[in-house]
Amino acid sequence: MKFHGAPERFEAVADLVGRHFDTNKIKYVADVAGGQGMLSRILRKRYNCECDVIDPREYGIVGVNRRVECYVPDMATFYDLIIGLHPDQALRPVVESSLYRPTIVVPCCNYWSAEKMGAKLMRQSIEEWYKAHNIRYVVEELKIDTPHRFALITFGPKIKG
Repeated sequence: MKFHGAPERFEAVADLVGRHFDTNKIKYVADVAGGQGMLSRILRKRYNCECDVIDPREYGIVGVNRRVECYVPDMATFYDLIIGLHPDQALRPVVESSLYRPTIVVPCCNYWSAEKMGAKLMRQSIEEWYKAHNIRYVVEELKIDTPHRFALITFGPKIKG
């Protein structure tokens, strides 16, 4: 199969899932703007979880579940984990989903803000949003050949007390 971008990104994000989450408790995953569905296929084979690619584009790998629509944060409550691997226009909805569910987002293009900003400033701005909304998160650099390799992993809102 031919993919745009670094093909190793799918395995790298699947590795994040295994390192940061109890995969026995991750049953349903939303692969937002997941394109052809390679990440979903890997997650299903590796962790036996049900994955939906939520993407308005209709093409994809045979055997991968698809929802041909644009993702909105209200969809998050159906899933155990929301993943946006270079989610383009779905960047903000994936980040906002951290209010409801754990997320992994690897931003690429600046669909975060109307103001022009590079990758580092965009990541800092997303981190500020997480802090303002009391979201627990970590940042991890993926070992992939692309300038857009920082993953922000969230674990849900902090418990007040």
